Amino acid sequence: MVNNQRIRVLFMGTPDFSVASLETLLTDARIEVIGVVTQPDRPKGRKMVLTPPPVKAAAVAHGIPVYQPDKLRAAESVEQLVALQPDLIVTAAYGQILPLSILELPRLGCINVHASLLPEYRGGAPIHRSIIDGKLETGVTIMYMAEGLDTGDMISKVVVPITATDNTGTLHDKLSVAGATLLHETLASLISGTVQAIPQDNDLATYAPNISRSDERIDWSKSSEALYNQVRGLNPWPVAFTTWQDANFKVWEAQVGSISEYSNIDQDALPGTVVAMDASGVHVRTGNGLLILTEVQPAGKKRMAASEFVRGNTMRTGTVLGGVHV
Repeated sequence: MVNNQRIRVLFMGTPDFSVASLETLLTDARIEVIGVVTQPDRPKGRKMVLTPPPVKAAAVAHGIPVYQPDKLRAAESVEQLVALQPDLIVTAAYGQILPLSILELPRLGCINVHASLLPEYRGGAPIHRSIIDGKLETGVTIMYMAEGLDTGDMISKVVVPITATDNTGTLHDKLSVAGATLLHETLASLISGTVQAIPQDNDLATYAPNISRSDERIDWSKSSEALYNQVRGLNPWPVAFTTWQDANFKVWEAQVGSISEYSNIDQDALPGTVVAMDASGVHVRTGNGLLILTEVQPAGKKRMAASEFVRGNTMRTGTVLGGVHV
């Protein structure tokens, strides 16, 4: 610390992922969190109730000033942050690109807690994409921020394994904690000015764009393994779906099945065909085998175990899912 003074930190983040990093800063005796910048409150739920971001709720609970600019690049927003005179800016899933005027503001720089092992999975959906792509590990990188998309020099990393049963929700929680821990461990070198950052190899860069509607739709011609990864990579948000009776049919959880276990089904059934229904779930033909749907949500209904769905709905063996997209 300079002159035994605490480091003035401006924190920028929005979703649940960011809260652990903010809490880490708030419990560090070397740090004074002078403000939190987050996204504006948004309507949420069926009743569209205006709801503050999780980071705002955490900041308010600790009595930290909160700033919610619609556009961070707006002149008045920049002026407001400049007036705070931060020594360091820490971001974690904030959701807006920082202009150069902000990047150059703090004397210790701007750092970002990013949920991937950069340069892999630059962009807004690294957690989803790592599971959808069937990765066995991911992690958190703390980097200096630059004008490009997650292109800054890397300060520190931690590897986090992805288990076969992880979904985006469970992996999100692991990475949030790992990121906060890594941030705490990295602060000493940041404060002392002894960081030895490593430039990213742009030739190794991959990207994780935000999830689109087409990413959510199940293509039954894909392999069972790919569809299993898609389902868990979209759980708990935004949830994979197919169609049944001209309406969306969400698939919350699934398992890979083996078609060789069945002697009484049509081995030549088209992908998307329901070939069996029992207490274990809805068994659907894929491009190379079966996907067993174990938790589903028909349109207008609550999510339910597939065993409950099988007992109470009109889906039958031979039904072809995915015919009409709405």
